[in-house]
Amino acid sequence: MTVEEPPKEISKSAAKKLAAKQAKEAKKAETQARLKAEADARDADDYSKDRYGKVTIVNSKEKTGRKWIEVEDLNTSMAGEEVLVRGRVHLSRLTGKQCFLKLRHRYFSVQVVYAVDDKISKQMLKYIGGCPKESIVDVEGTVVKADSPVESCSQKNLELQGVTFRVISEAVPQLPLQIDDAARPLDGDGPVVKQDTRLDNRILDLRTPTNQAIFRIGHGVVELFREYLTSQGFTEIHTPKIISAASEGGANVFEVTYFKGSAYLAQSPQLYKQMAVCADIERVFTVGAVFRAEDSNTHRHLCEFTGLDIEMAFKEHYHEALTVIGDMFINMFKGLQTRYATEIDIVNKQFPAEPFKFVEPALVLQYPEAIKMLHDNNVEIGEFDDLSTPNEKFLGKLVKAKYDTDFYILDKYPLEVRPFYTMPCPHDPKYSNSYDIFMRGEEIMSGAQRIHDPAFLEERATVHGIDLETIRSYIDSFKFGSSPHAGGGVGGERVLMLYLGLDNIRKTSMFPRDPKRLTP
Repeated sequence: MTVEEPPKEISKSAAKKLAAKQAKEAKKAETQARLKAEADARDADDYSKDRYGKVTIVNSKEKTGRKWIEVEDLNTSMAGEEVLVRGRVHLSRLTGKQCFLKLRHRYFSVQVVYAVDDKISKQMLKYIGGCPKESIVDVEGTVVKADSPVESCSQKNLELQGVTFRVISEAVPQLPLQIDDAARPLDGDGPVVKQDTRLDNRILDLRTPTNQAIFRIGHGVVELFREYLTSQGFTEIHTPKIISAASEGGANVFEVTYFKGSAYLAQSPQLYKQMAVCADIERVFTVGAVFRAEDSNTHRHLCEFTGLDIEMAFKEHYHEALTVIGDMFINMFKGLQTRYATEIDIVNKQFPAEPFKFVEPALVLQYPEAIKMLHDNNVEIGEFDDLSTPNEKFLGKLVKAKYDTDFYILDKYPLEVRPFYTMPCPHDPKYSNSYDIFMRGEEIMSGAQRIHDPAFLEERATVHGIDLETIRSYIDSFKFGSSPHAGGGVGGERVLMLYLGLDNIRKTSMFPRDPKRLTP
């Protein structure tokens, strides 16, 4: 039989603390009950409670058949119609018995006005005014013509008279950056978001109208590249990104573990494009990731970028390929001007730049001509020296002043500054059948006629100190007969940066990789 111990007496101090704790809990319960009663009373009086609030999570439970109208598709011919629109809360402002909501979708926006009446309660107005910025909402409202232009929105001539407001996905109240700050021109009034802050919070940063426009134009660069080459009989191919040897014979490669051995991330699809031509796929292009382990923290270098590469067989002269490449770029620039004029204008509002100029056909200069232009302007450079970045930029200014073009091709580079697979010039072995292409004084593409004779290729690889066994499959691909061929490769992000006149390639890479950044 267990004998119960008598209850222990507690000290006066402990009893006092216990009584205080119980009183605090009782007061908390009383407050909660009062707040619930007040909320219930408000709900009883809130005749709009079915018109606003959070919806249950969208988990593809049902198909209602409802039709949403995109913000950009709204127009004044819809006046009087009730529409359903989805977008983000860019800004909400309560003024008396009205709430003004700026609803944003990509780089389009529309003003929605809610006013207290027999459908819209004060509680609904307060809820809308307190909805966190960047929340995704569905809004129903009637299209009306604006009495005066709505300057703060892209839809300036109309607005919506809101009747419902449903939160699809609520954002946290405190944002790491404000969209308006990230979209502000450098010379605008107010805070400007720094680059690292932007990249650390890239998901938010990408929502600005400027960034939405930049990556639409970036899509256009790739789209027009593909379109033109396809129209010229090219075939798109996909090449390995894990390779056995450095594709350009250099040291700037990422080494990776490959089972019990090592491999490298491809610096270029160059060798595989050539092998495709040897396989009688005579005109090829590829779009894919390119990796460069260069510790270059500059405005134009990335460790990973999107390579747009081209290779084609020709009959007697590599200029057959150079002409196609030049025409491809001209077609691209013209297409960007016509198809993406709206987006270009949006970018220019935040980052003003002179319109990109080009001549048709593309201007082609010989390397000795470029050296003479630099010499004539007191630049010290050797006849067979490679162009430094400052000299490239200065030459670009000279070309622009003389020929009124931001785009040109520089042909016949010195042989010693080109890769091992470059064909020497038959007229002067100190030069080569190679070229670089420039936009606004910066190089965007390197290309050349490739050596297609295996014995000569071995000779040139040996000169460059390349272990022949590491590229044996490449050399052997020419032993069965190969068409003469030429091509080149360009970084899509660099083309986009220079076409728009932007100051940093990180603005045109969605999630840039450089020596100091590996996230997000």
